[in-house]
Amino acid sequence: MTVLSDAKIRTIKPKDKPFKQSDFDGLFLLINPNGSKLWRFKYRLRGKEKLLALGKYPDVPLALARKRRDEARMQVANGDDPSVQRKERKQKDEAEQKDTFSNLADELLEKKRKEGRSEATIIKQNGSTVC
Repeated sequence: MTVLSDAKIRTIKPKDKPFKQSDFDGLFLLINPNGSKLWRFKYRLRGKEKLLALGKYPDVPLALARKRRDEARMQVANGDDPSVQRKERKQKDEAEQKDTFSNLADELLEKKRKEGRSEATIIKQNGSTVC
């Protein structure tokens, strides 16, 4: 079994085709021909093989990649799919951002109304004809 080290990762050179350099417990580094090194975690859930992206090396160092792999393995052990949970968390974050922007826009329009701005100005600010 090959165990990666930071020194070994830094010395890996790209080849003509993408290739994998494995660590252990499903963690591996995908080295692309352009030189990018990407952490991946391979796991099986309900009989299907799946792949989870853990980040780009060196932005995500070896220790952090292993920590993320361990967290994902715990989710798999509990019967949860880490990629589905990541997608749900991302959708929730995007919805919260959208709500925040919408709330700020509504506050700005209300401020303009309190300042006594004309309805035409408020409509222009709102981007619609209904206020």
